[in-house]
Amino acid sequence: MRTIGLIGGLSWESTVIYYQIINQRVRERLGGSHSADSLIWSIDYATVENLIFADRWDEVSTLLTDAGRKLQELGAGLLLVCSNTFSRVSDDVERAVNVPVLHIADAVGAEIRARGMRKVGLLGTRFTMEQHFYRDRLAAHGLDVVIPRREQRERVHRVIFDELVRGVLRESSRDAYAQIIDDLADDGAEGVILGCTEIELLISDKDGAIPVLPSARLHAEAAAGLALADGHALGHVRPPR
Repeated sequence: MRTIGLIGGLSWESTVIYYQIINQRVRERLGGSHSADSLIWSIDYATVENLIFADRWDEVSTLLTDAGRKLQELGAGLLLVCSNTFSRVSDDVERAVNVPVLHIADAVGAEIRARGMRKVGLLGTRFTMEQHFYRDRLAAHGLDVVIPRREQRERVHRVIFDELVRGVLRESSRDAYAQIIDDLADDGAEGVILGCTEIELLISDKDGAIPVLPSARLHAEAAAGLALADGHALGHVRPPR
């Protein structure tokens, strides 16, 4: 079993999902009392949150690549940046280490392709929805990505930072997200990516008119599969060439 290194704390509320799902999948595969060989480097979220709002992404990259190097030194054979927003620097982490880095958008994209979907909605932070780093990665999987209207994007973004990363779950926010998902379905989306790992703490399949694609869960499940697979398995997750 390859040791999985998690760059987490982005936020810790959703890093819990990773640890739980990875261990559940390994136990399902190996049986008995098996669990995953794993390491977590959990970053103080307030530090990186302040940096992204100040557009100081170079400093974010330095923090996360340093975490990746430390996890590799401790024995990690596979790394994950446990976030959609912070996957903006995943490629920087991969260039800084000598082990594979599983990109969250690749795990999501592979699942969408497996389900035969072509057009999907995307919910996430304003950075994830509006900047190109995430949508371009999904486009490389052959996907057409649609995002909510501007005022809806602002609501989604605000709920993430004011509520979800602090462990606050409100019915009014769930209802607002459900309406946004329904609107994306009206725009032709066949499914919707919960493209912030905290959103799946609030939203599930029963809350909208179309299937939801929980990014943290899909990322964690793909990591567990890769940890138990041979070294060529990552090529089945990355975008087709």
